[in-house]
Amino acid sequence: MGIGGGIFLIALGAVLAFAIQVNPWWINLQAAGVIVMLAGGAVILVTLWYWQDRRRRASQGRFPPGDGPPIDPPANA
Repeated sequence: MGIGGGIFLIALGAVLAFAIQVNPWWINLQAAGVIVMLAGGAVILVTLWYWQDRRRRASQGRFPPGDGPPIDPPANA
């Protein structure tokens, strides 16, 4: 879903919680809006955690720090 989806969920939840003045008998729109905003925040946090984890793995590379791939001596040496 990503950060854009999380921001969309937060905006949708804010509209449900604060902007709509209708009170249907079958749902509490204020509570639903707060739940949707929390879900959007969770999506953003999970996305940022996933990006940080990928960034850490990419910076480590295939070899441990200080070790590199084995270097073969030149053939004509």
